[in-house]
Amino acid sequence: MKKLLGLISLLLPWSMRRSFLEKQFGFSIHPTARIGCAWIFPDKLVMEANSSIGHLTLCKNIALLHVGEHALIGRGNWITGFPLGPSAHFASETDRRPELIVGAHSAITHRHLIDCTNRISIGKFTTFAGFQSQMLTHTIDLEVNRQTSAPISIGDYCFIGTNSVLLGGSAVPDYCVVGAKSLVNKAFTETHQLYGGVPAKPVQSLPADYAYFKRTTGFVV
Repeated sequence: MKKLLGLISLLLPWSMRRSFLEKQFGFSIHPTARIGCAWIFPDKLVMEANSSIGHLTLCKNIALLHVGEHALIGRGNWITGFPLGPSAHFASETDRRPELIVGAHSAITHRHLIDCTNRISIGKFTTFAGFQSQMLTHTIDLEVNRQTSAPISIGDYCFIGTNSVLLGGSAVPDYCVVGAKSLVNKAFTETHQLYGGVPAKPVQSLPADYAYFKRTTGFVV
């Protein structure tokens, strides 16, 4: 039934579709927010003022998608997870939260793969840039032969370069850049840094007075 209602919603003009999604699924979508021709069906959806999700993006099997004000999820993104409920997978992880939180004025650009088996949080004014980057919160622990997951955190005013990979348990602190094609597999703590490489490591310090770090709007001309 949910799939049928979802298909029906795609046929409606956006003004009617927003109302339909709120009434049928309990979503919270601000009147100024917008979803393109996209399959967006988390258990709970919150879209704040002037947020948007682009065409051909898919979101399913997660508990929560929260898109902050003026935040953007672009075209062709694949956002999935492993739902809560009775299952042998991740049964021991009682605090697991399959959700994606995108902060105000942040952007996930186009054609990325985002695995929200565990929580992914992106702060304010951050750009998950380029194409074909991945965030993967789950893996297999070979020692115990069990699937495991861990959250990923990206801070405020960060820039994640194209074709990068962030693994479960990794963290990028505020005011940092991850270079293109990097692998982030640990939790970094030092702000105002360029991290890069496979695996990523600190490359150089970044000046705090960069204009990117002082934006009051997320849009970059």
